[in-house]
Amino acid sequence: MISALLCAAVLGAGADPGPIRLLGPAPAGEVRRVVTLAPSLTDVVLALGAGERLVGVSRFDERPEVARLQRVGGFVDPSVEAVMALHPDLVLAQPGPGNRRAVETMAGLGAPVLLLPLGTVADVLAAERAVGRALGRAEQGEALARALESTRARVRERARAERPVRVLLVYGFDPLVVAGPGGFADELLADAGAVNVASDAASPYPVYSVEHALKRRPELILDAAAAMAGKDRLRELPGLREARWALVSDQSLLHPGPALGRGLEELFRLVHPEATP
Repeated sequence: MISALLCAAVLGAGADPGPIRLLGPAPAGEVRRVVTLAPSLTDVVLALGAGERLVGVSRFDERPEVARLQRVGGFVDPSVEAVMALHPDLVLAQPGPGNRRAVETMAGLGAPVLLLPLGTVADVLAAERAVGRALGRAEQGEALARALESTRARVRERARAERPVRVLLVYGFDPLVVAGPGGFADELLADAGAVNVASDAASPYPVYSVEHALKRRPELILDAAAAMAGKDRLRELPGLREARWALVSDQSLLHPGPALGRGLEELFRLVHPEATP
């Protein structure tokens, strides 16, 4: 699951997803049948209390609430045939270069497709509000967005009382893939009082030079990797072995959706374990 999400993020890095937009016709009447093409968008629908409207999800969705639903492919390879066979009133998609042709084909065949970028915290907030409006649950969408905004404000206030910590957030060790600038993870690191040592990278999910990581000398290395290959070797390198290492046990930081607030709270605890609860 984590590796699939990371793959999608890396493949989408560097491409401008543009604003929220609707492809194809507008939904005709109330939206009762929804297909989501990314787990984060499934999370939004469930958080809005509209899970009963879901008829299809991606093969990477692991929530028990959708265990029996039809699978319609992945982020970069959604199946047009599987989606159209479900006769959706609305398809929710995270735009990326890998799925562009498929979602445009769905729209051309008459399926309303709402494209929702999820690269930044602002994108997530806008997506929660937009999906809420599309499903006739605007108040619930607004409440979701305000809850995340409130959590960020609270964590920022706590972080101001703590010493900034130099952090490297790792998604993979071989090759070394980290949280770079411009994405929601980088924003949440700042909220938590961390200094992202990979802020000089070229994208939100760069393959980062090990030599550069050594020179940056992080104080804390956050392990959010799905595979441990290469980890032991890196832990022994000067510049990294002196750092404190901590495991990111909650997948919330990989899901740009309603769980980001929970992920931020865990991030603060990992960055500042000595902070008063």
